[in-house]
Amino acid sequence: MGKTIIEIKVEDKREHIIKLLAYATSLKRVDHAYDTYLQSPNSKLYAFVEDSVIEGCIGINLTDSNKVEIKHIAVSPTQRGKGIGTNLIMYVIKKHAISKLYAETDTDAVNFYKNNGFTITSLGEKYPGVERFYCLLKSEGKY
Repeated sequence: MGKTIIEIKVEDKREHIIKLLAYATSLKRVDHAYDTYLQSPNSKLYAFVEDSVIEGCIGINLTDSNKVEIKHIAVSPTQRGKGIGTNLIMYVIKKHAISKLYAETDTDAVNFYKNNGFTITSLGEKYPGVERFYCLLKSEGKY
């Protein structure tokens, strides 16, 4: 069947997406995050599907006409390092014709963003013992 990216709009993919989103947020917050994507007109959730299996997802918030916030991005642990996250980012940029994409992350994911061309700025210890980072990609012509 190959590889494709689809927008998640209905409940039938819930258990697969919830499992992936749990890698990007806490188990306490994952149901609320999923419901937000389905209910908010400014929130979109896309899934990377390979041979009918959902291998990754990206959740975004459309903040204005040319700027998008990545709220969540997750790839199945067995599929990491294969470009799925990068493909999801490129898809969002093209689909929404945006020039700026940004995210806030921790030390676990900061290198992923850096390797994808994002400019990284430390936000310091935003929570006790947890350094956070602001990641910004200006996509003009990049993808």
